Amino acid sequence: MAELPVNLTVATAVIAVANQKGGVGKTTTSVNLAACLAAIGQSVLLVDMDSQANATSGVGLEKIEGASAYRPLLGEGPLADKIKPTAFENLHVIPSEVDLCGAEIELAQMDSHLYRLRMALEPIRNSQKFQIIIIDCPPSLGIVTLNTFAAADWLLVPLQCEYYALEGIAMIQRVLNQVRESSTNARLELLGVVMTMFDGRTRLGQQVLGEVRQHFGAKVFDTVIPRATRLAEAPSFGKPIIHYDQYSAGAAAYEVLAKEVLDRLTLLAPATPKTVSG
Repeated sequence: MAELPVNLTVATAVIAVANQKGGVGKTTTSVNLAACLAAIGQSVLLVDMDSQANATSGVGLEKIEGASAYRPLLGEGPLADKIKPTAFENLHVIPSEVDLCGAEIELAQMDSHLYRLRMALEPIRNSQKFQIIIIDCPPSLGIVTLNTFAAADWLLVPLQCEYYALEGIAMIQRVLNQVRESSTNARLELLGVVMTMFDGRTRLGQQVLGEVRQHFGAKVFDTVIPRATRLAEAPSFGKPIIHYDQYSAGAAAYEVLAKEVLDRLTLLAPATPKTVSG
């Protein structure tokens, strides 16, 4: 495993992993980035906000009724009570399950409906128990995803190496700008775009990668996640790729991505903690 820095000198960083298009490697990136950061010494909380609960099963936890963030979002109990340990050192999770489907409807009827996750997450941030919080968003731009954008410091966008990719990132960029300009969360920044499901043997993959890098420049991570059988198999065993096959190409890619993420957080984050009130 690569030798990486293990301590951030800033307050807890909250990263939303989002793309409104499904099947782009969003949950795969959330789970494996969280696991790789935890493996190198970061204390990581993975928050599964997708009612499909794939991130939950991807770290070996079962979908249990009442275990998700749903009730805390409605103001019924602290979100911290939903934190569960995993079998992997330094990695905890707030699971998901099907009841989160109801959040889209119920949150819309509540006061401060875009800030419910932000308010619920604040005590966890203030506890400083976790250095990094990674939130796996649903594959949509609904109220749950907007709650995540309001709660996060950084947005990380997985982008599949295919020709519809730029359409998806353009919509994410528009929503990001709206979130910032409307004062919903003026501090939200794009941490980066990570290209997924890359097949270097095809001309298509190379072309799309080139176009995205030309369009977004330094915002695109150097690391490219390959299309790999072992990476696809790992979730069915309830393990992140570094714990399923540490020496696979997918494990190596996510280890390097973890270093890039840490480097960017250390470089870009302010010296003083960001407040999350209001």
